Amino acid sequence: MVAAGAFLALGVLLMAPQAKALLGEWDTDTQGGLENMCELSQRSVVERRDGSTLAVLHADENRANVKLKDVPEPVIDAVLGVEDDRYWDHHGVDMRGTLRALATNVKSGDVVQGGSTITQQLVKNCQNTPEKTVGRKVREAALAWRLEDRWSKNRILEQYLNTVYFGNGAYGVQAAAEVYFNKAVGELTTEDAVLLAGTIRNPVGYDPIRFPKVATKRRGIVVQQLFASGVLTEAQRTQVMAAPLPSKMSRPLPAASDYFVEEVKQELLDDPRLGDTATERYNAVFKGGLRIVTTLDPGLQADARRAVDTSLPDTKGKFTAAVASIDPGSGAVRAIVGGKDFEEAKFNLATQGRRQAGSAFKTMVLVAAIEEGFGPNTYVDGTAPCKVAFPGNLPHEFDNYEGASGGVRSLTDATANSVNCAYVRLAAETGLDNIEDVAHRLGIESSLRVQDCDCLTGSMALGGLDIGVSPLEMASAYATLAADGVFHKPYYIDKVLDRHGRMLFRAEPKGQQRVSVQTARVAVSILKSVVTSGTGTRANLGQWPVFGKTGTSQEYTDAWFVGSTRQLTTAVWMGAPNGKVPMTGVPGVGRVSGGSIPAKIWGVYMRAAMQGRPVLAFAAPDPKQIKDRSLSPATRTPGGSGLSTGTTVGDLEQPEVSTPDVISTPPVTDPPRGGGQPPPSRPPRSPDTTRSNCEPPEDWPPDWEWSC
Repeated sequence: MVAAGAFLALGVLLMAPQAKALLGEWDTDTQGGLENMCELSQRSVVERRDGSTLAVLHADENRANVKLKDVPEPVIDAVLGVEDDRYWDHHGVDMRGTLRALATNVKSGDVVQGGSTITQQLVKNCQNTPEKTVGRKVREAALAWRLEDRWSKNRILEQYLNTVYFGNGAYGVQAAAEVYFNKAVGELTTEDAVLLAGTIRNPVGYDPIRFPKVATKRRGIVVQQLFASGVLTEAQRTQVMAAPLPSKMSRPLPAASDYFVEEVKQELLDDPRLGDTATERYNAVFKGGLRIVTTLDPGLQADARRAVDTSLPDTKGKFTAAVASIDPGSGAVRAIVGGKDFEEAKFNLATQGRRQAGSAFKTMVLVAAIEEGFGPNTYVDGTAPCKVAFPGNLPHEFDNYEGASGGVRSLTDATANSVNCAYVRLAAETGLDNIEDVAHRLGIESSLRVQDCDCLTGSMALGGLDIGVSPLEMASAYATLAADGVFHKPYYIDKVLDRHGRMLFRAEPKGQQRVSVQTARVAVSILKSVVTSGTGTRANLGQWPVFGKTGTSQEYTDAWFVGSTRQLTTAVWMGAPNGKVPMTGVPGVGRVSGGSIPAKIWGVYMRAAMQGRPVLAFAAPDPKQIKDRSLSPATRTPGGSGLSTGTTVGDLEQPEVSTPDVISTPPVTDPPRGGGQPPPSRPPRSPDTTRSNCEPPEDWPPDWEWSC
């Protein structure tokens, strides 16, 4: 080491007269140029919608640049006093300092002082060359000289303070302040500054956490040096030596361990605007110093988490819930609850979990039926059991909730009470291909087909899906209806800026009209009855108009409530995170249906989320355009056939009308449907052989003809 110092001093002295010529030969433009020489790895920051920090993304180097004006004077004085006390006087290479360091090192037999200036150290840090030769030192000196021709002293010092390594993964003074003291750089004291300055020479060997005795000794040497040069007063010297060393690393910045952050990371890593290759995109995200502003609303996220935690019964981890909440006007994802704890289970149930939707999928059937000319006052036979066949499949028998008879009902009433047989018959009349098309247009991306036969089955009408759908997909589909039929693709990132604050790209949500305005409004008017008087009354928000749908899969393995106000659409799913486990014997509720805990979670969350927001009504459909087409005889007869398949999917829903624990105001009643127009003279009706006295059902309009 002593010999190396001697050779360095000799090399610098020999090259000084020829510095200009040597620097002219060193073509830095071929090395990327001096301006880009220090574009080193810098951490990226993920922000919430309000600008608060959500997470920090970095690879091995945790670095965040700060301006020199934000660095306290004691930090600057301590670093310069230890590493380069003639910084303001030399031109990148300090002959006097080099010779002095050489003499001191020879005398002590060890490297006590370094001969490199701050500028030379910056060049070394930016070049990041493992080579340790006199030739490299000479080249560094040449570049340092040239750098001082181009950059101001303040700029060089600022860049140095942002690149120097302080140990424990902390690159730059900001990261060091966080890791060792849990502070922002502007809060560092003289005691902190002296300790940090002392670690620069050997960040590993002088680590105050791993080697406190060595670090204490090193601090004493630094204190004496700074006192001798007049940087520290006698009182400060005593105060610094009495200060305790940090005993553990602080991690004040949020780690990238969150369901929402994971979605953001994956979206960025797949974005070709950040690079053509996976490696380029990784470097941009984890080393590029990006500022990533997301759509996450911190208040809504906290409300969603709280709603799940306070409404979900204690099932010893057997069952959990997921929430996806989006802005229907843009597709911006405002809140995500993907499970109980990301560290325990990184699988995001809100975006990756695909489960049977139960009757929440009836909304797709409803929209397809409206497009086929059916309307709120179309009467559908919901009598159970119903044996229906769909093209390409054998006839299959379906049933209503626990075998209850549905009777002949209007489509609005059948939807409110989630009558399975009514919807199976409606699906047979509407056509499974049309339902599949509508589902994809509304926002369902998952396949709805049985994988081993690439076919559609009648159970799809009741949400018995082969692959299943995610809460985010369901929220997206319902959001399309809330937005008058305009689909907006869900997104997480509002904008991305580079390390210099320049805009790289920002979201430009463009909606697509996927279903007509009239169709969407008719569907919403029907689905409002689910909340006001049907299976989803626990989701009633009082003054805020709501539409939605409950859903429960066969054997109570999945339970849903999906609904929307004008401003916010939310899907809630509940089930076992690891697969299909019947939700029976659950404390407080017994069997879990969509109208029980999921609707309650939805109501608790949305009630908090809507506070302070204006009360906006959904626009009513044009009554002149409403159609109430009748079903054909084949599907309206109790024993008639249309078509179905494979497995029985009972809806397992029932009206929930007594819920004083969550309903704070009386339910909002819907205006008369059909614009007050008189109903058809008589809905089609075949003899009801299940009724012994052939009398009309209780809800049959008194002024309509009845015959059997």
